[in-house]
Amino acid sequence: MTRLHSDPLSRAAARRTLLTVLGAGVLSSWWPSAETADPTGLDDPVKKDLAMRLVSSAENSSLDWQAQYTYIEDIGDGRGYTAGIIGFCSGTSDMLALVELYTERVPDNPLAPYLPALRAVDGTDSHDGLDPGFPAAWRTAANTSAFRQAQRDERDRGYFDPAVARAKQDGLGTLGQFVYYDAMVMHGPGTDALSFGGIRGRARQGADTPADGGDQTAYLHAFLDARVWAMRQEAAHHDVSRIETAQRVFLEQGNLDLDTPLKWKVYGDGYEIG
Repeated sequence: MTRLHSDPLSRAAARRTLLTVLGAGVLSSWWPSAETADPTGLDDPVKKDLAMRLVSSAENSSLDWQAQYTYIEDIGDGRGYTAGIIGFCSGTSDMLALVELYTERVPDNPLAPYLPALRAVDGTDSHDGLDPGFPAAWRTAANTSAFRQAQRDERDRGYFDPAVARAKQDGLGTLGQFVYYDAMVMHGPGTDALSFGGIRGRARQGADTPADGGDQTAYLHAFLDARVWAMRQEAAHHDVSRIETAQRVFLEQGNLDLDTPLKWKVYGDGYEIG
């Protein structure tokens, strides 16, 4: 696993800011589920799976995103435990929201006893009340279809659905929708300068969105430039290859529909999807 390549603190701050305002329970119902989404662009099941594989290449150095349901570890980034298919964190409220959703659906589950501890450690990197049994309980739960579905649903409500919806409102095609989603995953759906909202705002200072009459390619270059700037504000973001040797490559090829075959590199590792 190479979770250390993921954003450590800015995503944590962005997630925490949003969830402080909304509350963890509200986030799980704030955006519509994937089942009600318009199945075009990145919503298309084939394109969505492609997006998950692309993100997994950067987050996990693997194209097998479905192998990450059982993943859990503390990578020492100040967010406590990081786990699951999108890197839910015990210190940033999204793991709490996930376990609450799962417990609403399956009250008698291996993670339910840890809800008081998850509420207590939210906003910190503490393991108080979670050790030693929480990682094993997570892996046990992740072998059930119900918890896997909950992970997918919380991923969609917290990250995928709002990113794709915002991209469509901005007039972006499939590649642009993926660019927004990857930024949302790493930086969180906040509004500060280092979160998704701040990155989008910075990009719009340099180029108009297609919805505002701008050129899609020019705007996406501006967005990627803004994202590189944001990443370089954090020490853990010294490597911006997920932008420059992946997303920027697709954009420069004119692949606005994110059509296969795709070839890219992340952290020097090469990947290909035919």
